[in-house]
Amino acid sequence: MLLGGAVVTAGAIAAAVTLWPSGGGAPPVRVGTSATSPTGSPVPSPTATYPLSQAPRTIPAVREFTAARGPGWRPAPGGRVVVDDAALADEGQLLAGELGLAYAGQTGARAGDVELDVTGGGNQESYVLTVQNGRVRIDGPGEAGVFYGTRTLKQEVHGGGAAPEGVVRDAPDKARRGLMLDIARKYYTAGWIEDRIRELGDLKYNEIGLHFSDDQGFRIESSSHPEIVSAQHLTKAEVKTIVDLAAGRHINVVPEIDSPGHLGAVIAAHPDLQLRNAAGVAFRGAADISKPAAAKIVDDLLNEYAGVFPAPFWHLGGDEYLALTVANPSASFPQLAAAARAKYGPGAGVADLATGWLDDRANVMRGHGRTMRAWNDGFYQTSAAQPAKDLQVAYWTGKEIGARLPEAYLSAGRQLINYNDEFLYYVLGQPQTFVYPTGQRIYEQWTPRVVRGTAAVPARYDGQILGGVFAVWGDRPNAQTQDQVAAGIRMPLRALVQKLWDPRPPALSWAQFRQSADRLG
Repeated sequence: MLLGGAVVTAGAIAAAVTLWPSGGGAPPVRVGTSATSPTGSPVPSPTATYPLSQAPRTIPAVREFTAARGPGWRPAPGGRVVVDDAALADEGQLLAGELGLAYAGQTGARAGDVELDVTGGGNQESYVLTVQNGRVRIDGPGEAGVFYGTRTLKQEVHGGGAAPEGVVRDAPDKARRGLMLDIARKYYTAGWIEDRIRELGDLKYNEIGLHFSDDQGFRIESSSHPEIVSAQHLTKAEVKTIVDLAAGRHINVVPEIDSPGHLGAVIAAHPDLQLRNAAGVAFRGAADISKPAAAKIVDDLLNEYAGVFPAPFWHLGGDEYLALTVANPSASFPQLAAAARAKYGPGAGVADLATGWLDDRANVMRGHGRTMRAWNDGFYQTSAAQPAKDLQVAYWTGKEIGARLPEAYLSAGRQLINYNDEFLYYVLGQPQTFVYPTGQRIYEQWTPRVVRGTAAVPARYDGQILGGVFAVWGDRPNAQTQDQVAAGIRMPLRALVQKLWDPRPPALSWAQFRQSADRLG
């Protein structure tokens, strides 16, 4: 029984700072002062009472905490992690290793233990963490939620602290919480990517995107087209290790083979696929989509890597097709215009052909059971061909030719993932107007509804915004080392996940939040 409990939500944590801290805190108060009563009869030994516990300081902050009186829990010799469901073995073994406990599998819990269980229904990423009677219980309706509960416990006891007595009830507000890495323009080692996955897991992110094909490089081993692979690349064995590590932390690896633009590394090995205008001028990275061979090679790659990346999500790209950046695409590229008319009728243009290209690639991945997204500037305003209705919008910019506001996509019923380049784009070398985003600016000014620029879309669209992704782009790959990138994105990642996890204004000031991040490492 939790005596004297009090519910503390994120909005109230700041008012509770005088309560007993979770990392040790005030000593218990002793009651009873004599060994015998005035009549000489024995009395019970003195017992300990405790002030109400304080909500833990974690990143992201827990959504709800019911305080209680008690000593809390910290790892101790003889403590174990036990599971009530064999499916939680991975989560249990990971936590045991992190906390220096034994893993005892499906064994009854005893004092000092941590018990994990899958139970109940509802949000698969929700969990309940209970500290009571000298033990910890973490349960939720899905393995992912139980895993997130172990991340909360790990943060609570970080550096020798204690998990506070009481009950945490927690769940994310947004379903998609991600980091995207441009590994095509800048090569990152497999070990560095694995370190980011461990970091993301502890912060309760659930996806990492790999943009591995672009004009500057193609960075993953290929069996169908080995001729396109860059000298510096990840082997499929390395990718499998990355995918398996991510899966163990309930993180989906979301691959992107961008097309029909940004295909320069593929075209370098197949120059016959290069897009040229009527004057014979080549347009870098753009494939001539009037040629069936261009579709074949991209589909070969999509089919090959569908077997490498088993997660249910896929990024089709679709942005910045240079054929559509000229004043008169049909006049500049008569071969594209002719192909559009042949496929869609006399009124069709180059934008229709590009839309059809994206739909055809979506059909390939639909055959692999994937949920797909494409960049917002790959959705063209066309008459003859329309983007498939199940494509999610990865909204990053409003600077392209014919730019449309996020509401144009949302009002059409599309789901949207927020990649806002004003807050969430870390572009190496800061080209054009880009500056490195800061955690403080995300923490204080951004919300998932701030999709373009600094203005929020109307609240009625909140349910269609699935979440947000922080994107690292390698435009000037040598501007930072991979270790500098890791340091530069550290606080933005922490600020972003706080805003994706809890829709309420943060209870902590930025200075307090930064202190928590520094304490947790």
